[in-house]
Amino acid sequence: MIGAVRRESGRARRGRRASWLPRAAMAAATLAAGLEIGHDAMAQTIEDRPFGTLADGTAVAEYTLRNAAGTTVTIITYGGIVTGIRVPDRNGTPANVTLGFDNLDDYMARSPYFGAIVGRYANRIGNARFTLDGVDHELAANNGPNSLHGGIQGFDKQVWAAETAQDGEDVLLTLTYTSPDGEEGYPGTLDVRVVYTLTGADELRMAYTATTDRTTVVNLTNHTYFNLAGEGAGDVFGHIVMLAADHYTPVDATSIPTGEIAPVAGTPFDFTTPVAIGARIRQSHPQLVNGRGYDHNWVLRGEADDGPALAARVYEPTTGRILEVLTTEPGVQFYTGNYLDSTLVGTGGRQYRQSDGFCLETQHFPDSPNKPTFPSTVLAPGETYRTTTVYRFLTDAR
Repeated sequence: MIGAVRRESGRARRGRRASWLPRAAMAAATLAAGLEIGHDAMAQTIEDRPFGTLADGTAVAEYTLRNAAGTTVTIITYGGIVTGIRVPDRNGTPANVTLGFDNLDDYMARSPYFGAIVGRYANRIGNARFTLDGVDHELAANNGPNSLHGGIQGFDKQVWAAETAQDGEDVLLTLTYTSPDGEEGYPGTLDVRVVYTLTGADELRMAYTATTDRTTVVNLTNHTYFNLAGEGAGDVFGHIVMLAADHYTPVDATSIPTGEIAPVAGTPFDFTTPVAIGARIRQSHPQLVNGRGYDHNWVLRGEADDGPALAARVYEPTTGRILEVLTTEPGVQFYTGNYLDSTLVGTGGRQYRQSDGFCLETQHFPDSPNKPTFPSTVLAPGETYRTTTVYRFLTDAR
């Protein structure tokens, strides 16, 4: 079995760093490892404002987290959605690097999970069913024959309770939601807590915990779509990606893993050294055909006990922006926006088209409840599900 159940005593995953960026970018990585980064003289703040109401009158709020450097993250209580992340380019010019909408109605009616917390089970469960402790559980089939991202009314469509706090240079937004027993077919009442922390070092940390009163399955992630050239700037084919993974999980025609753990060597799925997203995405490899591009789970390397480890690094050459993703999870779903279409008009008023954004969804593997050889996603009463993912933003000028 690869990996371990992410419980309180579970192990974190480690990826090995790759020396692939330009010299200035490597200096940025060194800074991120512990050197002081210069900040503008401004105070970190948290502000909130109304962001609309649901049909039943439930109010939705938007919170803006700002650190002393002026980096901002905006999050709404509907779905815990990250609606924007503004970070500077190599010249210090800030831009929003996430895809999304400027209004609640579009998030409720049209969103392809932009920026959301997804659960109770992120990614797909085959044939919308699984068996746990000898009991069959039927889920909503909302992705062909499969269940996707928790079903029709998953965590991305719930209004979360919010609390704010400051801790030194860090600003925090804590979101909580209680998923009742039987919601979307999942057993057990699940109490979920997600803490978003914007640090003084331009990191967005997402710490997830959950407990249950009945044995269940759980797999949580964030579904932010990134374009490091700026939201609405066009396709992401020029972004250069490194994934700390030597294997991936091939899928069938409905995007359910076959159960194989396949090596990436010699395939278009080899990102162990940095490769532009567009370099091989149009090849006729059967797995690229199945996913209409990249929409697969990569198996992250190694294990460690000392917290989030490097899973991915993405570099955008025209702006110099760098995104590093660190996680305690055993896998990451790399998705290249294959199903985006021009009917979506984003925050900046521009249309989104296929591959105008990419996702790096840290996770346990898809369909794990039906794949006993995959890392377990079972959570029992008395255990605590814990996982942490960090988005670290740098530039090649630092």
